[in-house]
Amino acid sequence: MDIAALEPFILELAAVAAIETVPRFRAGGAAQNKAVTGFDPVTEADRRAEASIRARICAVHPDHGVIGEEYGEDRPDAEFVWVLDPVDGTRAFIAGAPVWTTLIGLMWQGRTVLGLIAQPILGEIYIGGVGLGARLVGRTGVKRITTRVDAALPEAIVASTDPAQFTAHERPAWDRLRAAIRLARFGLDGYAMAQVAAGQIDLVVESGLKPWDACGPRAVIEGAGGWIGHWNGGDAAAGRYLFAGSAALAVAAAEILAG
Repeated sequence: MDIAALEPFILELAAVAAIETVPRFRAGGAAQNKAVTGFDPVTEADRRAEASIRARICAVHPDHGVIGEEYGEDRPDAEFVWVLDPVDGTRAFIAGAPVWTTLIGLMWQGRTVLGLIAQPILGEIYIGGVGLGARLVGRTGVKRITTRVDAALPEAIVASTDPAQFTAHERPAWDRLRAAIRLARFGLDGYAMAQVAAGQIDLVVESGLKPWDACGPRAVIEGAGGWIGHWNGGDAAAGRYLFAGSAALAVAAAEILAG
């Protein structure tokens, strides 16, 4: 298996998605609500981007499987499976905030081996994989990125999408962690995970994530030297993820979250 040989293709998929998302950003398109209760928005950009990515994968690698947020599973038991979130941070997208991202991950025999986090408005693609390290591909060139591995919890910068996402059971855990850190930032969605890989943010704490929210960022953060796990003892069902610059920081945070 030559993961490096697939890097040009995953970058091509990000470009395919950007063709659909960028012209629709701040263009006044309506969002629909997918949720029975609450608000879970989806836009034409989400759907068109994922459809375009799927079509390209089918054309170039017809034996590969796909799992996507908008159109579900296609051959999820294939040797290679692409995991797609065409617009992670749809709320940011419809609010005109350029922190939404396109997340693309690749699994080989069930293991995440390659991924990217793309923000086309800012011209940034964070890419990483097994044995490849991690890089920022930007308008000014390409540079190697690494996580900040020496951050202690009292000095840590921590991000989460929205404290309102936490359940009544989870919120006290978050409040304990918030009291133990230096700075918390909200509303960055997958872009916060990119900043963990780039060494700008130390920890991301989330709940309710789906596989497409974590697959691409996992490859990038692990490639940059970081750590990804669950903050509820390893049960992935609730989607309680920690994305950390180091395993030591994740362990310290998990202890506080566990109370």
